[in-house]
Amino acid sequence: MDPILELHNVSVRYRQKKTMGRSNSRTALNGLSFDLMPGESLGVIGRNGAGKSTLLRIVAGIYKPNTGKLIRRCKSATLLSLQAGFEPELSGWDNALLSGALMGIPIPKCKSALPQIAEFSELGKAMDDPIKTYSSGMVARLGFAIGMTLKPDILLIDEVLGVGDGPFRQKAEKALENKINGNQTVVLVSHSMGLMNRLCDRIVWLENHSVKMIGKANEVIDAYEESSQAAN
Repeated sequence: MDPILELHNVSVRYRQKKTMGRSNSRTALNGLSFDLMPGESLGVIGRNGAGKSTLLRIVAGIYKPNTGKLIRRCKSATLLSLQAGFEPELSGWDNALLSGALMGIPIPKCKSALPQIAEFSELGKAMDDPIKTYSSGMVARLGFAIGMTLKPDILLIDEVLGVGDGPFRQKAEKALENKINGNQTVVLVSHSMGLMNRLCDRIVWLENHSVKMIGKANEVIDAYEESSQAAN
């Protein structure tokens, strides 16, 4: 079976504003190489600024690598994050339809899924309101509900499981666990090592914008926590 995703020596640099007539660039990712198998749950861990969110945006096709090669053998990779790319002037309903269309899902199928999306998100009448009136938690709820209801080929999750109250977090984690057990391909970013250990098959540890370690979830988490303790 071929990987659904391959990264070969992928690097990303951001061009910064010119200072004293000179333009500088900042490295976000440096020489990343790994693959993702269909149905696999892959975790991504690392300290703030290590490049985790940039990696998800590369996989989603939002950013393009400056060097290296990314191979996607799928139609859709959907990113759920607290900064989800919704249209602020559109309602929750319209953004759900738009998100489904961007996944390549036929509009009739998206429309039939709207009641389920609204029910899971628990947004109620707020589904009628423009996204610009939502809190970050409400945006995350809607994005998560869309990802859980409409099945993309790769589901990319960036720190959205910690939002909302306790019951909603438990529901979200249970829904994600069911997705993973149902062979949904997932790439998950989270600072919760317990969650990552429970849900992920393998973990990529990013440090200084590069892959520090990749392997079985428990082995990588143990090494990461030992490193964090030593640094403190």
